[in-house]
Amino acid sequence: MDDLTERQLEILEFERQWWRYAGAKAVEIERQLEMTPVAYYRALNAVIDLPAAMEHDPTLVRRLQRARTLRRRRRSGRAFRIAEA
Repeated sequence: MDDLTERQLEILEFERQWWRYAGAKAVEIERQLEMTPVAYYRALNAVIDLPAAMEHDPTLVRRLQRARTLRRRRRSGRAFRIAEA
């Protein structure tokens, strides 16, 4: 199994602890990781699909995957309701 890169580990660590910071999450992403929020979320979504991420922190990865699935379901349901109108 491939190991996670240093950057991937930083992303997981940030996601585990971002709520501890006083600022808004987007501001902290830019300040700490020097990434745009869009780039961060793309990278995060890619990382949580990696088996190495699941092995590294299964609780965090499962929580993030569940949250992503819920967001997708809500968006698809909303799009469906709009199309029906």
